[in-house]
Amino acid sequence: MQSNGQRLMKPERQVGIVGYGAYIPRYRIRAEEIARVWKDGEESFHLETKSVPGPDEDTATIATEAARNALRYAGIDPQELRALWVGTESKPYAVKPTATIVAEALGATPHVSAADWEFACKAGTEAMQAAIGLVSSGLARYAMAMGVDTAQGRPGDQLEYTASAGGAAFIIGPHEESIAYFEGSYSYVSDTPDFFRRPGQPYPEHGHRFTGEPAYFSHTLHAARTVLEELHLKPEDYRYAVFHQPNAKFPLRAAQLLGFAREQVEPGLLVPRIGNPYAGSSLLGLAAVLDQARPGDRILLVSFGSGAGSDAFSLLVSQRVTQRRAGLPKVRDYIERAREIDYSLYARYRGKLGSS
Repeated sequence: MQSNGQRLMKPERQVGIVGYGAYIPRYRIRAEEIARVWKDGEESFHLETKSVPGPDEDTATIATEAARNALRYAGIDPQELRALWVGTESKPYAVKPTATIVAEALGATPHVSAADWEFACKAGTEAMQAAIGLVSSGLARYAMAMGVDTAQGRPGDQLEYTASAGGAAFIIGPHEESIAYFEGSYSYVSDTPDFFRRPGQPYPEHGHRFTGEPAYFSHTLHAARTVLEELHLKPEDYRYAVFHQPNAKFPLRAAQLLGFAREQVEPGLLVPRIGNPYAGSSLLGLAAVLDQARPGDRILLVSFGSGAGSDAFSLLVSQRVTQRRAGLPKVRDYIERAREIDYSLYARYRGKLGSS
């Protein structure tokens, strides 16, 4: 990938998304139910419900389901994948890659690069950035990047209202096969301690006063503005804008500061109904937008990962987007197949009983 103006990354060989898929567990817990248990309604109105993985679901199973949907969409054989990368911060094993489990389940082994990527909530877009580079270099025809999490929040903590489960998978391939191709991207990082989890700790900690500024807004706005400036584009040139969704307020505020209208953001705003599946957040939003995008639509995707950093991408939708949708599950389908549970069942499913 070459650097344009030493900031924007643009592939020398144009590549794009040839297939994508999503998966969201069916179980939901209402914010009011969490507030009822902890006698605290302060955070309960930031969302309606959040997704909860079942007792037989984890990051590996969610990634496998999303990846299978992506392969069906692309219409390619798993053996054609030369890379399969899982971005997550909730791996089922502390020492053992999730990606090898997924690759084996898909039938993509053994001739494939498999690895787990980490960077908090932008681990999935970090994997996507690398997949763009791998395919555009000619080292691979197809590479899969995923953002998947089964996020946890300490009982009673404000994160418990939003930390959820879900993920999306994207197959990067040649421009001529793409439903949407990448016009350019940019990454912006700094050492900002807004969110972290030490080894051995079951739940993450958050640096409250760092969460908005100088973390989320500083990185998100800088990354988005750089892409717009380098590509000589304006908010009105985009049909959709997708941002990382730690809650329902931050992405709308970021959009407003950048000059995007609410109607450009809402199609990809999923947090009110499924919460924040960390690495799956912005990629699920992108999947939801692609489910309804039309040829010629332009999409701005901006992720954020605590610690901290942001990846921003500009995509242009091709004519192929409407040719492959029939019979494939959409993000909306997974959202609407909800089954509500109470806090006691939620605590059992999430292994909170006896956790410190």
